[in-house]
Formats: sequence, C-alpha cells, structure tokens
Amino acid sequence: MSDLDEAPAAPEAPNEEPKPAQPNKPAQGSKQGQGSKQGQGNRPSHGSKPSQSSGDGQGDSPEQPEANPFDHAGRNPLEAVGGTGGSGNAHAARRTFAAGHPGRTVNFGADGQYFEGSTFISQFGVAGGHVMVQGPVHAEELARLGAIYCEAAGYRRMKEHLRERGLLVLCGEHNSGRTATALALLSELAENRVIRLDPSSKVHEITGISEGHGHLLEIEADDGGWQETEHVNGRSRTRVRSAALTELHLDGFRSRLVAANAFGVVLVESGDLADRLLRGRYGMVCPPPPSEDVLLRHLRVALKDEPRSALEEALDLAARPDVKAALGLDELRPGEAARLADRLALRQKGELTEERLLEDCSTFVGAQARSWFAGADRPGTLPEALPTLSASAFRIAVAVFNGSPYSLTAEAGEQLAWELAVTLDPGTPVGRRLFGTHAEARPVAARSVLKDGELDLGDAQVPVRAIHFQGEALATAVLREVWHGHHNTRGPLVRWLRALCDDARPVLWVRASIAAGVLCSWDLAYGADELVLPMATADSPVQRMSAATALAEASREPSVQPAVRSILKGWAGSANDELRITAVLAHGYGMAAGSVSASLDALGKSVRVDDDDEDDDRTILLSEASFSVTRLLAGPDPATVVHRLEGWLRVGRRESADLALLAVIRALRTRTTFLWGLQDVPELEGQSDRMLVVALLKARPELAGELAALVRRALSTARSGEVTQDALAALLRAVAGDEEQRDLACGFLVRLARERRDRDRLRHLLARLVRDPDEPLDRTAARAMWDAVGEGAEA
Repeated sequence: MSDLDEAPAAPEAPNEEPKPAQPNKPAQGSKQGQGSKQGQGNRPSHGSKPSQSSGDGQGDSPEQPEANPFDHAGRNPLEAVGGTGGSGNAHAARRTFAAGHPGRTVNFGADGQYFEGSTFISQFGVAGGHVMVQGPVHAEELARLGAIYCEAAGYRRMKEHLRERGLLVLCGEHNSGRTATALALLSELAENRVIRLDPSSKVHEITGISEGHGHLLEIEADDGGWQETEHVNGRSRTRVRSAALTELHLDGFRSRLVAANAFGVVLVESGDLADRLLRGRYGMVCPPPPSEDVLLRHLRVALKDEPRSALEEALDLAARPDVKAALGLDELRPGEAARLADRLALRQKGELTEERLLEDCSTFVGAQARSWFAGADRPGTLPEALPTLSASAFRIAVAVFNGSPYSLTAEAGEQLAWELAVTLDPGTPVGRRLFGTHAEARPVAARSVLKDGELDLGDAQVPVRAIHFQGEALATAVLREVWHGHHNTRGPLVRWLRALCDDARPVLWVRASIAAGVLCSWDLAYGADELVLPMATADSPVQRMSAATALAEASREPSVQPAVRSILKGWAGSANDELRITAVLAHGYGMAAGSVSASLDALGKSVRVDDDDEDDDRTILLSEASFSVTRLLAGPDPATVVHRLEGWLRVGRRESADLALLAVIRALRTRTTFLWGLQDVPELEGQSDRMLVVALLKARPELAGELAALVRRALSTARSGEVTQDALAALLRAVAGDEEQRDLACGFLVRLARERRDRDRLRHLLARLVRDPDEPLDRTAARAMWDAVGEGAEA
C-alpha cells in the first residue's frame, strides 16, 4: 500500500486562522454555591475565567481570549459515565406507559367478588346488600359452585390432607380461586354444611365450632413478626413483636375441630406468613385453575338458555384482540375470568353494547390497583404497617421499572418504602429486613414474574434477571391509582423520583424521568412546581436532563402541551442559567414546542449572544443546544433538521453557524443509541449501535448529499476543521470492521472528496490513521476508503 505510505503532507486549510491560546482548565468538579456570576464557584468541566487583578494600579490585566465552543465539541451532556444511556432504556419505559385504561371504578374484594357502585357481585351471580361477614353459606350457592367450579391442581391431595388432619391452610393470591377451592373441599367433606367465619377472628380465639360443619376463615396478611421501638423517658427501647399466627395456634384450632368432627380451611395471602406456614404441617399452595376453563364453565351456566351458537360466539369475542387489549392483562385470575364471563353473557343476551363491554374490560387493571393500595397503611402505626407499605412500594417500583433488572427495582422499592415510612411516622427509626420474602416469591405480590433479559448500556448489552408485570396496562393503573387516589403519597413519591433522577445510571434516571413526565401529564399544576422545577434548577446535570425529559414526556398529552411550551418559553428568557439549559435540553425531543421546526426555532434563539452572558455560559449553552439539535436529527424528521443546519450556515450568523457545526460534529462521533428520543423512529431500527451519520446514510439515503455538504463545510471551516477531522477519524475507525458500514462510509467519502483540497485532506487523514502506532486502521479498510476518495476527486 505504497500510495498510503507516500501520502502528501497535509494541505493548508483554507481561511486558516491562528488558534488562540486557551487558559488552563481546572479539574472537573461540581458547581458550587450560586454560580460564577455571583463569584461563588465555577461551572463544571468548562473551566473558569481567571480573575483580573489590578496589581499595583498601574494597568489592567491583558484581555483574555474568547472561549472556543469547539474545545468541548461532542461533550457528554451529563458529564458522567454512561451519558444519556442506551435507547433501549427509553424505549422500554415508553412501552411501559403506552397502554393505560382510565375506566370506571370497580373494586375487587375476595376471590370472585367485586363491587361496582353499590352492587355486590360474587362469582356465583349478582346479589344485593353487603358482603356476608360470618354465617352459613347457602345451599343454593354451594350447588351453583358445583356447576362452575374448576378443580385446582392438587385438589385431590388437598382433600386427603383435610380429611386426615381436619385443618388445611391454603396459600395464594386474591382472585386466584382460593375461596372457591376451600368451599368445594368443605362442602364435599361436610355434606354441604359450611360456615364462613369473621375475617377478624383470631385462630386461637375461635371456640364456637359447629358439630360436623366445615369452617372457612380468611385472615389478613401477616409479616411474621417485627421489631417495635418505644420511647420511654427520653430513651429508646426495642422489643420483638411475635407473629399473630403460629403452628401452635393452628394445633389448638385443629384439636377443637377434631373434637367436633368438623373441618377447617384457613386462607392466607402469599407473603412471609404463607412462606412460613408452607414449611409447616398444614400449609399447601392453591394454584389457580386455567382461566380458559373457568371462563368456559361460567359461560355454559350463564348461557344455558341461549342458542347453541351463543357460547361459541362469546368465546370468539373473548379472544378478539380489542377485548384482550382492553383487559390489559396477560392472564386472568379465576375471579376475573368469572366477571368477564358475566359481561360476555350480557353481551350475547343483548343487554350490553360492545362499547360498554370494552369499557367494562378496561376496569380490570384499575380494580387490581385499587385492591393493592386500599388501606395499605393500616392501622396507621409504623411497625404494623411496614410490611404492607413495603409491598406497596415494591408494586410502585415495578410500575416505574417494569422490564428492568430485579435487583435495581427491589432496591428502588426499598428506598420508596423508607420515604413512605418516614412520612407515616417521622419519629420512628426505619430499618430493612435482611431475610424477608424470597426473590422468587416476592414478584407474585406485584402480579409479576422474573424473566431473562438484557440491559442496554449503549455500547453493550448485559444479561440480567428482569421483572415484568403480567399485563401491559398494570404500570399505568398503579401510578394512576396512587397519584389520583391517595394524595398524601404524592410527597414521598415525588421525593423518591427526584432522588432517582439524580442517579447517573441511565436505567434509573431515564425510567424515573419518564414516569415523572407521565405524572405531570395528569396534573401539571402540581408536578411542574413540586417535581420538575427543583430538578430544573439543580446543579446536577443529570437532574436537569431528567427535568427536560419529564416535561417533554408530559407534552405528549395534547391538553398539557401548550402549558409546557409556555413554561419552556419562560425558562428560555430567564436569568437563571440552569433553567435556560433545561429548556434547551427539553426542545431536543421535538415535542414540547409542537413540531420539530418550532423546536429548532427555539434552539436557534437560545444561542444568540447576550451582552450580559459570560463566555463560559455561552459555551455551555451552545454545547447543550448542539446536543438537542443532534437528537432531533436522530428523530422522525431528519430532513427538516438537515435543511435548518444548511440555513444556519448559509445565513452566516456566528452563533447559529457554530450551533450547526457542533451538531454536525456530534452526528459524526455519537452512536445513535445515545441520541434516543421519546418518539419511535422505525427507520433507525437496528441502527442504534452505529454513528448517527452512518445510520442516516442507511435509513435515509436521499439525505446523503446534504449530509456530505454539511461535513465538508465543517472540515473546511478553520475553527471547526481539526475537531471535525477527529470526529471523522472516529467514525472511520468504527466502521472499518463491518462490511456494510464500511461500504456506506466509502460512498460518503466519494461525496466528501469533491475538490483537490478535499481529497488531500481526507487522504492525509487516512494515512495518519494507518500509521497510528497505538491503534492503526486496518489496511484493507483503508485501501477501500483511499480508493473512494480518489473516485470522489475524479467525479
């Protein structure tokens, strides 16, 4: 490859200007105090202007050179490892909140029971009045149960256990069919003589055992014991509160049942208490029967007087995509399947319109969320409430981090549990249980599962154990229930999200900021001041980016978008540097201003020189604005951005031209995955690991000529030429090992080498890359690029 080895010396760049010497830059650090304008500190990583000393009064210090924005071209806007993170985090977060059903209010009670308005509905039909607290189960209900009940897996083993011991503890989730299974077991062994006991009854206090009857008791969840702190005479004393239900309590209850020739079933919700009882003599898991079987049996009963075709039509309707989408759940629980059967039967009988059916289906996830948080802080004192508060916090964390690593989600849930605990009882110390519910059992409490997945780090993907809701609409339903239904949770929720938005790990701040945007879209009057503004005025660049992301996400809601645009307009004209930077970053998503063109207008105005601005402030604002312009270039309308860049360079205004040049440099050296937006860009699917220019050459080949013209301008401009060559060198190194990318780059080089000086500049760059002693460019790739440059010069 002698022609590469004998490359000519670098040609002199046209219009070359002497580059001013730069002042020494201090080490990177955080901004202190109120900023350099007040003389309290320096802006991070951009250096500070040396103070002018009057000396002995005989003269002023020499004038300092003007700050050069190209010294920081392509700077990481977050000044942290990972930067803006991989696009996978943002896309996953957007998918999490894409499906949400506002719906009417429906509240599920025990298995197969729910409330709609003032009507109580059981899995056996509709009844008026209140839920039976204690008393005999009517024979008619037991007979109906015999017609519709689907045996749970292990039913025969449960029956033998109950027959031998007289007492059985069934563990499972609400709406899992536990109640129906218990009633079926007791009615079979006690000859249809079944009594439901008051749920507030303590097992060791139950003495009224009816001879030969079956007894059903559903108890509230128990955490299996906790520490309680008392303050006496200014001193703290800790004591251990024992569990409310133990094997000894069950032994006593069993002895009384056996003496009366009776049977008993105790229902316990999944959790710590269930885990402990399952290791004892009486506990058994009650798995739910397949929802399809439950649905079929209920439909057969409900449509027994209808034509034969009605059953098949109802099943077809249940399988329709719009019905499944309205439900928003991957798998219905038996109680939910029973309710859906009731709705489908009414539709077949002409008593329910199709629109109302879909509306009813959309309430299922809301009912699940309401049942999770209703009275979750009872009885109002921290030691007793902490287990349910922790479960509630975990469910909220799964809503925000759905599809994220379980370890990070669990940790975020613990942080939120602390916020909830100190809000409930500020004076009581809060700790963490070290060996609580096992990781394999805990997701069940949030109706979620653990799956193998990948975490997008931008440059790489790592395998993780991820947690997923069993329903795409659950995340939105959970946040909606907490945000709208329980006002006092807003304070701890806001503090928690702001703390997460100050974590440089993209998997945390990206998820948290998008969740914050969803909350703001529901109540901007509250969210803008309490959630976004403190982050927008913070010293932390991660928080400012999070605030920008939250406002952009909130503007997705049409009714909120004008207000967001007004907020950003006010911030853009503010004297507060942080607010101006946040506004610039928010416009990078192309949503808050109403269009990409309007966002570019705002970004162009943001960099115009203000005589009151210091050089460092201008440089920082210009750098952040260039990041936003490049992010728009990676969005759904790159043609508009390219044409605006051409216009800024053509007009010749220095600030606008610098903005365009910096955006071009970023496009050359930034991988597409780091420029994620909040809108889908199907054309760039599969291009996330490529430099943005290369990705656009593949996805939008019609823009290749205009992109080449922009890069030529950046290479030939004195103040940006050297930095642009470095960015182009990074791109050529990145594509050298991939044939498709290399071909795209070669085609681009043909367009760059329009004139002799272009060819000389590019060939000198290739020769330098080949001779690099630390990381020489592959010669085969360099040969193809060298030939492309020659082809361009001859064209």
